[in-house]
Amino acid sequence: MNVADLNGMDLDYWVARSLHDFVREIHFTDGGQTVSIRGEERGRPWDGRFTPSTSWEAAATVLERTQRLEVREHVNRQQAHCVADFEGGHRTAEGRGDSLRVAVLRAFVTSRFGDTVEDVLQQSQALDGLKAELISEVTAGMSPEDIPTPDGQIGDIQSAPR
Repeated sequence: MNVADLNGMDLDYWVARSLHDFVREIHFTDGGQTVSIRGEERGRPWDGRFTPSTSWEAAATVLERTQRLEVREHVNRQQAHCVADFEGGHRTAEGRGDSLRVAVLRAFVTSRFGDTVEDVLQQSQALDGLKAELISEVTAGMSPEDIPTPDGQIGDIQSAPR
């Protein structure tokens, strides 16, 4: 998937993936239509919807990481263009979009992942640097033998300690 084509929830997801210093977990809400994150941004906890493509409050997390930003808005073509450098980015990146916010977000994702990204995997994920690992219930897939049993088996009723 080309970063230049990312919009809406797909763009929100890849921005969250790019913020691995802030985002610990990514989840999907509203029937898989909205990105939700858990993390801590400069001492402020964040646990809920994350929609930088439609919210300047969420997009500010990207703007705070900007080291250089050049902006050109093309009013006639109704398109914004930016060139930016970001903290922790791997290169100077360009972004274009129907708004300045979308152009900056696309440039941010490009600075982290390059010009293309994979399709969004709509499952809960934990971030480990630029990698994402699926989160599942702790006991899912575990056999009863795998469950810790310090003093007996599950279901054993033992006498109270003396």
